[in-house]
Amino acid sequence: MSTPLLEVNNLHKQFALGKGRTLKAVTDVSFSIREGETLGVVGESGCGKSTVGRTLLRLYEPTSGEAKFAGTDIYKLPPRKLKALRRDMQMIFQDPYASLNPRMTVMDIIGEALDIHKLVNSRAERKARVGELLELVGLNADHANRYPHEFSGGQRQRIGIARALAVKPRFIVCDEPISALDVSIQAQIVNLLKRLQRELGLTYLFIAHDLSMVKYISDRVAVMYLGRLVELAESAELYDNPLHPYTRALMSAVPIPDPNLEARKKRIVIKGDLPSAIDPPSGCPFRTRCPLAQEICAKEMPPLAEHRSGHFAACHFAGQPVPEQDGVVPAI
Repeated sequence: MSTPLLEVNNLHKQFALGKGRTLKAVTDVSFSIREGETLGVVGESGCGKSTVGRTLLRLYEPTSGEAKFAGTDIYKLPPRKLKALRRDMQMIFQDPYASLNPRMTVMDIIGEALDIHKLVNSRAERKARVGELLELVGLNADHANRYPHEFSGGQRQRIGIARALAVKPRFIVCDEPISALDVSIQAQIVNLLKRLQRELGLTYLFIAHDLSMVKYISDRVAVMYLGRLVELAESAELYDNPLHPYTRALMSAVPIPDPNLEARKKRIVIKGDLPSAIDPPSGCPFRTRCPLAQEICAKEMPPLAEHRSGHFAACHFAGQPVPEQDGVVPAI
């Protein structure tokens, strides 16, 4: 087992809303990522996936917790040293239309990072480096003088990837990089990310909604619910043997290519609405929608415990079968 490149311990992120109200976006999240690995993060909208990624890069400042990158605590770095660390940690944003400045050429969008970190010594060197990056992501070096509106969504996302690669990072947060793209383009972008990982030795935190795509690209998968990590395991293990009832419900929604198997598959329906992160339930956050919930679930938050080798779940009844009646919610 290699030493983790990134270690996150007890991360909390809250947003003050005024009038004494606080949004608890991320609560007590811990995980690690090994160098060269892809950790996928899944969960429904509003569960805190993107907030985790942005807080790791200090686009948001944490409320509390620790995040160590190559042994250095990210949250204790002063601005000067944080700037140097940003060379190693980059982000690919969700929306390729909003994340590129429409008034800048591709040359300046990608070249800006080269200028900030003083990675080139002349305009000619800058132009050559931007051309190399564009060709690396499957675009033409001649595209450097165009503006973002002249490109399709998939091409814009390739430009965003080239921008992230400009400073030769070791770790990249991929914040739902395919969700805004046509289905026909999504596989191309994911295959590009896999190729770049092999060639450049990159490490990814891959945030997405598409469970099939997460399985394809990830070595391990973390499942989040209402700001908490509820399950973490190797990709194949999680998809074949989910332990948490929420993960089971998510996996039951993944389509199976074989129509006969798809027709026989049992779908687990989660009834009820996602609780508010301003006033989350006591104990286990999933208990208000969980068919396995009992009194202990309202009293105690289950720890993220290892139930099998390398397979962690935060559930008092992890691995127990879900009742036949789909989505029955007890009055706990």
